[in-house]
Amino acid sequence: MQRPLGAQISHMLRERGVDVIFGIPGVHNQEMYRGIEEAGITHVLARHEQGAGFMADGYARATGRPGVAYVITGPGLCNIMTPMGQAYSDSVPVLVISSCLDETAGTRGQLHQMKDQRAAAAAVCDWSEEARTPGAAYALIDRALTEFRTQRARPKHIQVPISVLQAAAPPPPPETGVAPRAGAEIPDGLIDPLLSAKRPLFILGGGAVEAGYSARDAMRKLGAACFETYAGRGVAASYALNFGSTLARPESEDVIRSADVVVLVGTELAETDLWRDDPGLTGMTIEVNIDPAGLHPKTDRAVIARATEYFDRLLGALEGHTLVAEWEAAEVHAAKKRWKAQVDAERPGIVPVADALRKCLPDLTTIYSDMTQFAYAAKEIWPLDNPGLWHHPTGFGTLGYALPAAIGGAIARPDLPTMAIIGDYGFHYTMQELGVAVELGLSLPVILWDNGKLGEIEDSMVRAQIAPNAVVAHNPDFCKLAEAFGARAVAPQTPDEMQAAVRAAFKAKGPTLIYLTPEISKPR
Repeated sequence: MQRPLGAQISHMLRERGVDVIFGIPGVHNQEMYRGIEEAGITHVLARHEQGAGFMADGYARATGRPGVAYVITGPGLCNIMTPMGQAYSDSVPVLVISSCLDETAGTRGQLHQMKDQRAAAAAVCDWSEEARTPGAAYALIDRALTEFRTQRARPKHIQVPISVLQAAAPPPPPETGVAPRAGAEIPDGLIDPLLSAKRPLFILGGGAVEAGYSARDAMRKLGAACFETYAGRGVAASYALNFGSTLARPESEDVIRSADVVVLVGTELAETDLWRDDPGLTGMTIEVNIDPAGLHPKTDRAVIARATEYFDRLLGALEGHTLVAEWEAAEVHAAKKRWKAQVDAERPGIVPVADALRKCLPDLTTIYSDMTQFAYAAKEIWPLDNPGLWHHPTGFGTLGYALPAAIGGAIARPDLPTMAIIGDYGFHYTMQELGVAVELGLSLPVILWDNGKLGEIEDSMVRAQIAPNAVVAHNPDFCKLAEAFGARAVAPQTPDEMQAAVRAAFKAKGPTLIYLTPEISKPR
């Protein structure tokens, strides 16, 4: 049946498996809201488009399916561009659909007018296109959804002129079945060097998350050691030769230099993985990546393939293999113990609180963290039993990510525990989204670490011999603020009280702000 295109888009998305949309309606995109309820889609009303984008991101990371957001022309799109940039840097499938003005060349002074809205969005996503007909809108939506399944997942933006959204349109075409990509051929040259290596080493990135058990089995049979990037945490879990997410430790360069063969799997080994210029790749370097643009310049041999394809091929080659690797679990254990002490010395008081927090969480708790010193320390020393359980705005590095992303994650996993970790300054960016968690009755603990300042920036200024300035802002009474939104709030004074508060928060009907300061780590 004929419907306005705005309504047809919602029906099309539902037919393609989308069940939740995050966004904010306005006069320019209200036609997109005409068909949401009729299509059977749940809409989550954010308090700011930035929050909507982070919710879509959190939903996508929790499910592996695209997170979808509806926004208005101009400021609505500008507000969601920060989440789009974060999703781009962290390879998250987010689809943003916005309205746009019918024309901007000959008319000035229109509501929400921008000089080039499409081009602005293109700067922070995989591609940004305008659909001027129903057919173009349908084709672009299917293109985005297909690329999410078959390529490196990165955000897309589609804009539709207001008059096109309002006009009657035929139904979208049936979904075209896309055959899965044929498995990549893994040459012997990417396998054989490992079979004779004395110190084989894997560096597992976010692209290795899908490999899971096959990665661990292959490394165990090979006797290989490994590091995990922040995005790859949990892939190797409790594997005895796993150095963990400690690539930022300066000593990790020496470990990597000691390896005769290094295999990079699903990682660009970027600045935000290492925080130094030289990774230490002196042995043969093999790389497995689905993105040709992501290959490391020091790679000797590479294949464009998925991590599962590579590890399945490696496991086949290891049948009957005689172990020749010389890594020792004691070496790995000693290094991790030494590096944990370094983290504790660099950021005093956080490590014992993080350890206590980890011990009280239910199994399969998913954590969304923000740009805060608590998270920086915890990510290095907090082991994960499974991949995909900790999400952090690693690449773009935006503040305010954790709370709305955790809301998206909690919506995606209603029967599993979700928690947010955020700093006092980052909370200012998206604190209004607490109202969404209250509205939806989400059992969401929000750990707020308040050191009363931009602590990481102050430390950086001191290291650069700059007198710290503009690093302290007036904070509200965060507990009263949370209560004003209708959330629960507690301020535990000891690690034991914190653990009790967290356990209670997972059982509560609605979110709980758990307010912590560095004083909690001091003896009483």
